[in-house]
Amino acid sequence: MTALSVNINKFALVRNARGANMPDIINISEKCLQYGADGITVHPRPDERHAKFSDLEPLRNLVSKYKNKEFNIEGYPSEHFIEKVINVKPDQVTLVPDPPGALTSSFGWDCEKNKTFLTNIVKKLQNNNIRVSLFINPSIKTLENLKIISTNRVELYTYNYAHNYSKNKLDAIKPYVEVSSYLKKKFPKIELNAGHDLNLKNLEYFLNSIENIKEVSIGHALICDTFDFGLENTIKKYLEISSKL
Repeated sequence: MTALSVNINKFALVRNARGANMPDIINISEKCLQYGADGITVHPRPDERHAKFSDLEPLRNLVSKYKNKEFNIEGYPSEHFIEKVINVKPDQVTLVPDPPGALTSSFGWDCEKNKTFLTNIVKKLQNNNIRVSLFINPSIKTLENLKIISTNRVELYTYNYAHNYSKNKLDAIKPYVEVSSYLKKKFPKIELNAGHDLNLKNLEYFLNSIENIKEVSIGHALICDTFDFGLENTIKKYLEISSKL
C-alpha cells in the first residue's frame, strides 16, 4: 500500500486570492482526512502566495487528532523555514532546492554539490524527531553521498515521467526504475516517496513499475479533478489506485 498525501497548496492559493478565509484549508484538510487520505502536505514559500507559515501549527494540530495520518511540510531549508518546521514538528519534512521565486518545484538536489549543507540540515531535523525526505531527480549521477547525508527518504521528482507518459510510458518510466533499483541496492535503508504531476491516468502504471513507494504527494491534479468528481469521490479514486498496490 502507498500512502496518499494531499497537497493543499492550491486550495490555499484560492483562499489568499480574496483576502478572506474561504475556502478554510483546515476544514478542507479535515475533509481530506475523513475521506481517507493518509496525510496532508503543504509547501509554504517565502512569499506565502498559497500555504502560509501561520497555517502550519493549526494543520499539525488537526492531523495529530487522527491515528496513522501524517503531516508533511515541503520547502527550501532556509534558516527561517527550518526554525518554523522545528517549532511545528511535522511527521516529515521534504527538502526541495527551489530558489525563492520558483513557480513550482522543478528539479531535485545534487547531493554532491550540497553534501555538507544537506548533511547538517538533515541531522538537525532528525535530532528533533522529524523524518527527512530529499527531493531528487531521476538520475543516479546526482545521488552521490546519500549515505553521508543520511536522509530517511527521497522523493522522486516525477515531472518528466508525467509529461512523457502519453508519448511512451516505457521510456518515461525507465529512469525511475533505474534510480529505484540503484537506491535499493546501494542504500537499502532509504525509503521512496514520489510526487509532481502524478494523476489518475499515470499513477497506477508508476506504482506498478516501482516497488515499495511509501507515499505519493498529489496536489494540482487532485484539486483539478475535484471540479469533475467532487472532493470525496476524487480522493476515493486516488485511493483505489494507491491502496491496492
